Amino acid sequence: MAGPRIACIGIIGKSDNPLHISLFPPYTDSTIEFSFLLNSCLDIFEIRRKHTSIDQDLGLLHAIDERLAAYGWLTTTGVKFLIIVDLFGQDGTGSGKPTGSAVSGLRDADVKPAFRSLQSAYIQLLQNPFYSPDDHAPAPGSVASAASHSLPISNPKFIAEVQRIGESWVPGSTA
Repeated sequence: MAGPRIACIGIIGKSDNPLHISLFPPYTDSTIEFSFLLNSCLDIFEIRRKHTSIDQDLGLLHAIDERLAAYGWLTTTGVKFLIIVDLFGQDGTGSGKPTGSAVSGLRDADVKPAFRSLQSAYIQLLQNPFYSPDDHAPAPGSVASAASHSLPISNPKFIAEVQRIGESWVPGSTA
């Protein structure tokens, strides 16, 4: 049965540097497109940050097209979690073609459990004594060089948990 599925999960640092991006079928070869989409959401984060308390589910950031919608969560440390949902999901044939109309009933609350799971995974990563968040911050200097001078998160346990979250999420799930 087809339904909304996570297409992409992005973890963006407080300096708007990409820390981790996971893509899910059928979008696994769309790194550049999803990097652009994630980047385009950062301005919306700034606008919403001014109107929302920190550590909030910012809900739907924007509908990218009739198929994709971006949702965001802002942590107290300024790290941003982004989830791009494919509202159609896959048709089971691997073609990625829609099987009907998008689920217009997808609510912000349907994505919240995935954000909470991402936040838990990130907190566990921060508790790892061998992980240094400073290694993943951009080097001091211009904003333009921020993304090129920071390291992505490479912790296998964290990456596996992000994959698990993206692959197992369905609307209405609690974990």
